[in-house]
Amino acid sequence: MKRREPHEMKQNESHEMNRKEPHEMNRNQLHETYRLAYGRRMTSPAHIAMFSIAAYGHVNPSLEVIRELVARGHRVTYAIPPLLAEKVAGTGAEPKLWNSTLPGPDADPEAWGSTLLDNVEPFLDDAIQSLPQLTEAYEGDRPDLVLHDIASYPARVLGRRWDVPVVSLSPCMVAWEGYEQEVGEPMWEEPLKTERGQAYYARFHAWLEENGITDHPDPFVGRPDRSLVLIPRALQPNADRVDEKAYTFVGACQGDRTAEGDWTRPAGAEKVALVSLGSAFTKQPSFYRECVKAFGELPGWHTVLQIGRHVDPAELGDVPDNVEVRTWVPQLAILQQADLFVTHAGAGGSQEGLATATPMIAVPQAADQFGNADMLQGLGVARVLPTEDATAEALRTAALALVADPEVAGRLTEIQGQMAEEGGTRRAADLIEAELAAARA
Repeated sequence: MKRREPHEMKQNESHEMNRKEPHEMNRNQLHETYRLAYGRRMTSPAHIAMFSIAAYGHVNPSLEVIRELVARGHRVTYAIPPLLAEKVAGTGAEPKLWNSTLPGPDADPEAWGSTLLDNVEPFLDDAIQSLPQLTEAYEGDRPDLVLHDIASYPARVLGRRWDVPVVSLSPCMVAWEGYEQEVGEPMWEEPLKTERGQAYYARFHAWLEENGITDHPDPFVGRPDRSLVLIPRALQPNADRVDEKAYTFVGACQGDRTAEGDWTRPAGAEKVALVSLGSAFTKQPSFYRECVKAFGELPGWHTVLQIGRHVDPAELGDVPDNVEVRTWVPQLAILQQADLFVTHAGAGGSQEGLATATPMIAVPQAADQFGNADMLQGLGVARVLPTEDATAEALRTAALALVADPEVAGRLTEIQGQMAEEGGTRRAADLIEAELAAARA
C-alpha cells in the first residue's frame, strides 16, 4: 500500500535568510528580515482580531494560523457568523458573532447567481449591513492588529478607523503587476456599461466615503498593504510579477486534522481515487454518474465519491461495491493514501493534492477554479476536463495516463519539496508578530 505523509512545513527559512550577508539579499528579503527581526523581540501578548465570512474555503485556511497565535499567548478574537463559530472556537480563539446575509456554506450553488454582478453584489450588501454589528461587537475592545479574509471588507474599514496594522490572509491567488489591465478591466468592461454595474460602484464609493476612505473600491478590495498568501507559490499565476513587499507566500497552513475523521484504504485496493467538488459546487449528479462508470469498472480500483448535500445517492443508479459514496469525507486523510484526485481545483483542494503528491484531474466549476486548474496542468501534475467533457471514457483515459506517468510523479515530488520550504503556519505567525512589533516600535 502506498501512503503519502503530509509535508511538514519547515520553519527555518527566515533564520537562514538572516544568516546571509546583507549584500546577498535583494530588497524584498531585507524588508522581510527587518520585520522578522522586530517580531522576535516582541514578547508581550496582543489582541489580534480576525474577520471572515461563513464559507469553509475562506475559514479553513486561516484556522491553523489562529491556533498558532493563540498558542503563542495572544488573545485572538474571530468575527464570524454563528454557523462556523464552533469551528473557530476549536482553535482557542474567541468568536465574535455577527449575522450575515450571504448564502450559507451549505446553500444551493444557484443562490449565488450566474453573472459577475450576481456574485459581487452580495458581498457589498453584506459588508454594509455587517459593519454596524462588528463596530458594536468591538466597542471598547480595540485590537492591536487586524487579520482578515479577502472577502471581509468591513475589516479593512475598521482597521483604518482603529489605526492598527491590517494584514490580509488570502486563501487563493493574488493580483500581480498588470492584473487590472489584463484581467480586471476586460472582466468589467460590459457590466460597467449597465446601470446596474454603475450603481454597484457608486454604492461602493459612497459606503467607503461615509467611513472616511477615498480609495477606489478596486484597490481597496484587491490591493492590501500587507498580505500573507496561504497557497503555495506554485499555484500563483505570474508569480514573478507579484509585489513581494506586499505579499508573502507562506504556503499551506495545515495542522492536525484528526478531528475531521480518519479513513482506511481497503485491503486489496491497488489504486484509490478520490472524487470531490468541494463544499459549494456539488450539485452535479450527471458528473457523479460518469465517475461511477469511469472508475467502477476499473479492476483493482477503489473510489471514494463525495457528492455533497444537494444530491440524493439514489440519483446515481446502481453503484458497484468498489465505489464508496459519501456526503462528506476527511479529504486530507484520504489524499494521504490516494493515487488520484478528481477535484474542482479549489485553492484548498489543489494545494492538498500537491502537498500529498497526488496526480489530479481538474474539473473546475466556478471562480478561481479555472485558473487553478490551468496552473495545475501547466505544472505537469494534472489534466483539465471541462464538466461537459468529463465523460466516463475521458475520465478513465486521463486517470490511467496520470497514475502511470513517472514524469508526473517526479514533478509532484519536486513541488512537494518546494512547498515544504515556504514555511507554512509558523512562518505566517512569525510575520504577523513582526507586523505587531514594527507597529509598536
